[in-house]
Amino acid sequence: MKGTICALLGQTMDMLNIICRSSVKHLIVIALILLGSMPANVWGQELTRKESIHMEDDILHYINKYRAKKGLDALEMNNTITDAAMVHSKRMARKAIPMGHDGFDERMHKLMSEIKGVNAAAENVAFGATSAREVVDLWIHSPGHRKNIEGNYNITGIAIASAADGSLYFTQIFLHKR
Repeated sequence: MKGTICALLGQTMDMLNIICRSSVKHLIVIALILLGSMPANVWGQELTRKESIHMEDDILHYINKYRAKKGLDALEMNNTITDAAMVHSKRMARKAIPMGHDGFDERMHKLMSEIKGVNAAAENVAFGATSAREVVDLWIHSPGHRKNIEGNYNITGIAIASAADGSLYFTQIFLHKR
C-alpha cells in the first residue's frame, strides 16, 4: 500500500514538473481542453435540450436511488408531467414568475384532468444548482423537499430550463396514480 501511494505521488510530481516546464502555449491548450469539458451552464450558456434531458434522467436516477435506500418504489417518468414541469421551469427562467410554486394548484388541476386516477401531488423547485447530483442533494437536505421525494408517489416529471445568464431552474412534479 505504501509503495502504491509513493508511486502515485511520484507520478503526480512528474506531471507537475512537466506542467511547470511547459511553455505558456502548452498551458493555454491544456486550459482550453479543461474548459471545453465543463458543463455549458457553468459558463453562462444555455443547456441544449439533449444536455437537459440527460440531466433530467440523472436526477430521476439519483431520486430513485435515494428512494430505494428508504425502501420506496421507483418513480416512473411521465411525458405529460414533464411537459408541465418544463412550462414552469421556463417561466421561472424567463422571470415571468418568481422562483417558487406560483400556479401550483392550477398545474395540478390540469394534470389531474389529463392523467386519470391521480389522487396526490407535490412539487420541488430549485435554482442555481449546476448538476443533477447537486440539485438532488439540495432537495434531500431540505425537510419539505425530502418529504416530497419520500412521499407516496409513483409517477413524476422533471424539467430544467436555462435563464439568459445560464443559471438553471429545476422543477420536479410528483403524482400518485391509482
